[in-house]
Amino acid sequence: MSRKPDSALPPYFNIDPARAASKLGDTVTTERFAKAAAFCGRGRDDLAKRGYSPDGRKHLRRFSMWEVTRYLLPVASAHLRRVLKAHPELPQGEGDANSRSFTLEEVLALRDYFDREGSAAKEYRPWRPEGLPAKICAVTNFKGGSGKTTTCAHLAMAAALDGYRVLVLDLDSQASMTSLLGGQVQDEWQTVFPLIARDYARAVTAENELRAARGETALPLDETLTEALTVSSRNLIQKTHWPNIDLIGAQLNLYWAEFQIPVWRMGLKTWALWDALRNFLTEDGLLDEYDIVFLDTPPALGYLTINSLAAADILLVPLGASFLEFDSTGRFFDMLYSTFASIEDGENAQRRIAGLPEMRFEWDVVRAIITRFDANQQTDLANVIQAYFGDFMTAYRQEFTALVGQAGEQINGIYEADYREFNRDTYLRGRDAFDRTYAEFKELLLGTWWRDDQERKAV
Repeated sequence: MSRKPDSALPPYFNIDPARAASKLGDTVTTERFAKAAAFCGRGRDDLAKRGYSPDGRKHLRRFSMWEVTRYLLPVASAHLRRVLKAHPELPQGEGDANSRSFTLEEVLALRDYFDREGSAAKEYRPWRPEGLPAKICAVTNFKGGSGKTTTCAHLAMAAALDGYRVLVLDLDSQASMTSLLGGQVQDEWQTVFPLIARDYARAVTAENELRAARGETALPLDETLTEALTVSSRNLIQKTHWPNIDLIGAQLNLYWAEFQIPVWRMGLKTWALWDALRNFLTEDGLLDEYDIVFLDTPPALGYLTINSLAAADILLVPLGASFLEFDSTGRFFDMLYSTFASIEDGENAQRRIAGLPEMRFEWDVVRAIITRFDANQQTDLANVIQAYFGDFMTAYRQEFTALVGQAGEQINGIYEADYREFNRDTYLRGRDAFDRTYAEFKELLLGTWWRDDQERKAV
């Protein structure tokens, strides 16, 4: 039997230890991490600017007449031209009659006009029942790379194009969503952190009033908590380059909240830490000001994620059609059960003693979404996942599209990408993938609002 020549051996054979050692460089100290972070920071800024305008900020592109009449308004292009000619006071766009383009602000103004003057049989503005609060949607999974931020960002953009007023909360200290939306966050005091601190400080203040009445020692309110009492969410909300998407951004120091929240809870065990996020959304009137609040959560089931999930009406759980992601997502649901059932058990034990009604967590709807789907390779496994998750799974599987990667090179979502810069079939296929995802989400959204509206009318 002849022996295979060395050139046919796998590359992990015959590695020379001395040569390997010569490639290592000096041993690494902690200072080297700071240097690497500085290099990455400069590189990140450089890459981000490629998707920004010369002024260093992101700007939303204009939308062509073809896009406006195909995707944004249920109006034929010829009819829109006639309306614009007859009503010079309406936004006229830019360019000549055959090649006009419009800003999204102009499209929103046209929506309002057609909603007042157009056909009663057409939907020019998306439905939301009057008098009901915004819906909060958390996009969550503790498996990194599941498409969580991409899905959340594109749902927010699609909802904005549809005419909804959107608020996005970035709760992930990696701040990918903040980068996509062009946010600028200097420190943790420009994130949700001071709003969670404010909730705790208010709970301490209320507890101290009770203690004063009983002649007991007050709990301390340190400088951080005292300052947090003066914070308003409206001072933290940033306008983005989308006229109807606002942002509370994230930054690396937001991760500090994961350590501080349990310390606060130990200081005041009656503080319902899981309610902090929803409390400020409600108390500051944000659920009346916006139609949809999207929460982009960290890839871990920590205290920020618990806050997000407890605040949410709708949970979306993206996962890829692979065994490992299916397995991880199943464990994620198991951890959700353990975490929230444990909170319910602990709280209700105290409530029964005090003669108070028991509490429980409820969500309007929960759906898992298969992302980055390749029908040629993953159909069989996706069918298995669908069978096991049943009604927890959306019907549409979000197909993998090269458009996401190409748009991402310019720090953009596909709804921000100019279709004229892509192969037409690539653009249409990629756009359709996210349009169909948004359509399923919108069906969930309208269904939950309608159900709430029926319950309200029945009272």
